[in-house]
Parts: sequence; C-alpha cells; structure tokens
Amino acid sequence: MSIINLWVILVFLTGLTWAVGDAGGTGMIWALGLLLSVFLKGHWIIQDFMGLRHAPALWRRLLHGWLFLVTGLIFLAYWMA
Repeated sequence: MSIINLWVILVFLTGLTWAVGDAGGTGMIWALGLLLSVFLKGHWIIQDFMGLRHAPALWRRLLHGWLFLVTGLIFLAYWMA
C-alpha cells in the first residue's frame, strides 16, 4: 500500500470518528468500533510513518504495547463510567 493511500485511509477514519462523535453516537458498539479505528491508525503510523516496519522487534513491541495500554485504559474508563 502506498503512503498516499494509507494517508487517505487515515484521514477517512479520522473524519469518521469526528462524524460519529458529532452525531452523538454512544454505546459500547460505537466505542469499540472507534477504539479499533484508533488502534489501527496508531499501528499504521508506527509501522509506516514512523518507519519502524523494519526496525528491531523491541521498538515495535514497545510502541505497540504503549498503544495497546492507552487504548485499553480509554476503553476501561468508558466501560466503568
């Protein structure tokens, strides 16, 4: 996938997130869907825009672990509220 195509997908997912929030989309299904899109965007940014696709595995695991931790804590906060 070219970097331009990936950028278009990232912009689309960001716009979709904004549209759901603006429309008042609430509920667990919306939250899971949006957090999944956030995780995918983070993964693609780590892999392609930060250039870590061919970096040592430790760096990729560290950054993906941070991404998983942050999205997991956001989901936990939403679920407990």
